[in-house]
Amino acid sequence: MAVTLKEKYKKEVVPYLMERFGYDNPMAVPRVEKVVVNMGVGDAIQNPRALESAVEELTQITGQRPVITRAKKSIAAFRVRKGMRIGCKVTLRGDRMYYFLDKLFNIALPRVRDFRGLSSRGFDGRGNYSIGLKEQLIFPEVDYDKVEKIRGMNVTIVTTARTDEEARELLVALGLPLRDWRADAGGG
Repeated sequence: MAVTLKEKYKKEVVPYLMERFGYDNPMAVPRVEKVVVNMGVGDAIQNPRALESAVEELTQITGQRPVITRAKKSIAAFRVRKGMRIGCKVTLRGDRMYYFLDKLFNIALPRVRDFRGLSSRGFDGRGNYSIGLKEQLIFPEVDYDKVEKIRGMNVTIVTTARTDEEARELLVALGLPLRDWRADAGGG
């Protein structure tokens, strides 16, 4: 039987991080708090059906019904008015979150063409990591023939880590395929 990501965190990652950063209490070890998957649907302004298909695809990918997001302010250049439906997002916690991360790290990301690892520039300084995906087709649940339009999505992994270094160690120990950070620093 395969070890789930949650079990791996408890049995392997917590002891590793306790030793690495000198935590006295296992509860002080950083953990993944939630994962937010956001899909902006710009063409929903002209085509309301586009938002419905995005909601359907995000439901298939995450296993949870998304919330419709609305524009916070009007932007005339994009013909967007305040309150218009312009996207959808899902917040994953608990077992669904670990299942999604496992699928993202081990199935979806390796399916990206010319994939050499993720950039370490996605950290925000407070221990959270964001990934921009160019297409939803990398997830096995999405049926290629039923996709109307290729859409990208943002995945934000929110951790309880206080620094980027702690978050990087946590996520890499969980299986996040990061490129060598030195390659990113050189413009890699």
